[in-house]
Amino acid sequence: MTTARFALSPATAALLADLGVPVPAVLRVAGLPGDLLLSPQVNLTPAQFYALWTALESVTGDPAFGAAMAGQITAETFQPPLFAALCSPDLRHAIERLAAHKRLIGPLALDVAAVPEGLRVTVSWPESPAPPNGLVAFELAFIVVLARLGTRVRVLPVAITMPSPPVGVAGAAYRELLGVPFGVGASTSVTFSAADAERPFLTANEEMWRFFEPELRRRLADLDRVESTSDRVRAALLELLPAGRADAGEVARRLAVSGRTLQRRLAGEGTTFQAVLDRTRLALAHHYLGRPDVTVAEVAFLLGYDEPSSFYRAFHRWSGITPQQARAG
Repeated sequence: MTTARFALSPATAALLADLGVPVPAVLRVAGLPGDLLLSPQVNLTPAQFYALWTALESVTGDPAFGAAMAGQITAETFQPPLFAALCSPDLRHAIERLAAHKRLIGPLALDVAAVPEGLRVTVSWPESPAPPNGLVAFELAFIVVLARLGTRVRVLPVAITMPSPPVGVAGAAYRELLGVPFGVGASTSVTFSAADAERPFLTANEEMWRFFEPELRRRLADLDRVESTSDRVRAALLELLPAGRADAGEVARRLAVSGRTLQRRLAGEGTTFQAVLDRTRLALAHHYLGRPDVTVAEVAFLLGYDEPSSFYRAFHRWSGITPQQARAG
């Protein structure tokens, strides 16, 4: 069975930088690739998503980190799902749009219901394992922040509950941010008054929503497009080769998998690490040999060879001609 994958916002790196978070340390603790946030679109399994949050709390050592992160979100923090929600006429419509694109904001589900108090938004986590408690609190606070960004009013929820609400320093930080304390409840939900639920969003923009909707559909489709291990190995090699660190162990560490797992996944794709390495080196060799300002010795160095003679032999084995013949042709 294929494991569901969820998007991590491209704005995450900037948001963490604003909070002074040491991202490399967080990724290392989470067991995720060191270049994760450099990718144009980051797709994580639920376990990876939760591991990242747990690492954030561990590395920062801040029990109130979630409240600080929620308070840092602004309309200028460009996240397509958030921006599209802010284009809605009011909070009800905004949450419905977020619910439709929930896989672009994480492994959670949103349910919107009219209740006697007004509008209740219930958050559930259909994927296992269970989410970290701090992430649950953050997601509820995010919904309140969304209401405030859209209305430009410090909306106070009627109630905000979860089975194990934050306490101590974290509880105090969330109370300061939200204006109300977390309550203990069987459901994970935030309730707004009817007036706040219907309060017009000053950010409403139907034309922008029509512009963003196709892009959101495309991003949802991209989540189902799994990048091959060969592609990931090739991308890692492009960075590691000039440093002379193009061995399977180093690539495995970069991709946060064991060497045995890496070889097994490549075998499942009908290839080997050496085959991907050779193809990558050959493609790069042709690229560099096409530049007259780069000597053959420099090409050998850029491909991770200690001696030009080793490159000569490998290139002849790959292509049947010498580097000089390739350059002349």
